[in-house]
Amino acid sequence: MKYLIVGLGNIGDEYRNTRHNIGFKILDALAEASNISFETARYGDIAHTRLKNKQLILLKPSTYMNLSGNAVRYWKEKEGIELENILIIVDDISLPLGAIRIKPSGSDAGHNGLKNIAQMLGTQAYARLKFGIGNDFPRGCQIDYVLGNFPPEQREVLKERIAVAIDAIKELVLAGIQNAMCKYNNK
Repeated sequence: MKYLIVGLGNIGDEYRNTRHNIGFKILDALAEASNISFETARYGDIAHTRLKNKQLILLKPSTYMNLSGNAVRYWKEKEGIELENILIIVDDISLPLGAIRIKPSGSDAGHNGLKNIAQMLGTQAYARLKFGIGNDFPRGCQIDYVLGNFPPEQREVLKERIAVAIDAIKELVLAGIQNAMCKYNNK
């Protein structure tokens, strides 16, 4: 059984450590823990690994966040992956730093990456792992906040919480989304 695990982010050194790139950071940590590396392919960087009898295809789209749907649709079709075996990892300003919320479907909640994926797939019925980046910014400064880097005092918390996100992904793949939600949502 194949799973497409997509981490959202923006390409380029100027975005590497931004809050908006937490999806890339989580996939990088998962790849490192799995002793695999990414290769540049069509619409993004791809890595393959196995988790017991499941095949995981990790994707970091190179289409920029707001056009991620092209990459998701392409790799879904190329690999013959069922919609219920897609997981999108995305930043969420409505959650406290490091909080995790897994959902089997839902609205884009104003996130342009999720909006584009829904447009390209023709549905919002795909799983997502939302990773909290907090919302400690003045009114009208949301873009600067999400495109800003995590301050040094948050980086240790991030390491711990990214490890939890990886465990949540593994739980979802091995035990199903309901188990992953019960075990990791709001924890």
